[in-house]
Amino acid sequence: MKDIIFLTGMSGAGKSTAMSFMEDTGYYCIDNMPAELISTFISLIEKSDRYNKIAIVADVRTEGVYSEFQKAVAGIAEQLYDYHVRTIFLDIKNTVALKRYKLTRRKHPFSDRFNGSIEKALEYEREVLSPIRQNADHVIDTSDYDANQLRGRLTQILLGDEKAIMNINLTSFGFKHGIPNDADFMLDVRCLPNPYWKEDLRDMTGVDKEVYDYVFSFDESVELLEKLKDLLDYLNPLYIKEGKSQLVIAIGCTGGNHRSVAFVEALNKYFSRKWANVTVNHRDINRR
Repeated sequence: MKDIIFLTGMSGAGKSTAMSFMEDTGYYCIDNMPAELISTFISLIEKSDRYNKIAIVADVRTEGVYSEFQKAVAGIAEQLYDYHVRTIFLDIKNTVALKRYKLTRRKHPFSDRFNGSIEKALEYEREVLSPIRQNADHVIDTSDYDANQLRGRLTQILLGDEKAIMNINLTSFGFKHGIPNDADFMLDVRCLPNPYWKEDLRDMTGVDKEVYDYVFSFDESVELLEKLKDLLDYLNPLYIKEGKSQLVIAIGCTGGNHRSVAFVEALNKYFSRKWANVTVNHRDINRR
């Protein structure tokens, strides 16, 4: 299948770097093509085998370009069944973009509109681009990326299986030892029956079959696990779309030995069948 990428986004977010990388990976790249000509250009090359990978870069250098850009993207996606049509939006925090503009001393395309104020120009640009960002297939926030990290993220999108993009770290912990600072998603399972109060299970952990089976012998544990799977299955693709490639899921109980460990083990079994990069960290399993 032929591939068409529409590359767009905020000024200073790295479109030039992204375009250079895409050229290196075999894409025929066109920078700042007038939106009115996109459909004509596609119709000219549609029957050619020379242009199987195309990248069209659009930015705000041309006033009013984005309303026409949206129409062109929608029209191509509906008409060309032989093409895989995607939009990649490069985002950046205004504070970071402002620093980059000051370092390069470049002029923002909208700065004259706001008497030279780059800050106001960036705010206006973000407002103009909001519909494009909302409808993009992939959004990459480049605020904390260097050129290599941006190329790595593009590699995942353009060349890799989505299963290999997300790195999921499952962490069990005990609330009495403190909450993990790096957690993106946290669940408290102290609401479930505690194996600690079973004398024969007290010195075991959730890795042991006896404890694991005890935790999931209760209907509420099984139901909570299923609801958690459904929620994370829904969230993970959304995180990927926002440009996130790592997710730390922290499950906590009182001491971090029994219930949280059992839940992490159960999630590991489930996610390892669906994602390529799943790791487990039982932070407090050896603490009593």
